[in-house]
Amino acid sequence: MLAAGRESPMLRLTLGTQYLKRDDAGAAMRHLTRAVELDPDYSAAWQHLGRAFERASRPEEAASAWRRGIDAAERRGDAQAAKVMGVWLRRLERRSAAVEPPPAEGS
Repeated sequence: MLAAGRESPMLRLTLGTQYLKRDDAGAAMRHLTRAVELDPDYSAAWQHLGRAFERASRPEEAASAWRRGIDAAERRGDAQAAKVMGVWLRRLERRSAAVEPPPAEGS
């Protein structure tokens, strides 16, 4: 479909989620990034893009994707997607806080 020029956010989401299932976070990120470029309010694409970044050990980008996804979900009235991404974001933040070294004394 892409080769035929029939690109759409849903097609990119589908491709991205399939690559996630195959543990190919890099390919998933490419398709999911394109999905949110085509439709910045596509909360499902933001959800999966955050997961792809998380699997690629890129927590800051995962957090950013989920924050943007929460905003998109709230604009569209998709409360469930906003709630799910909020839970994932809080878990990610707790994990990140647990592995960060404490600040040096006098800082």
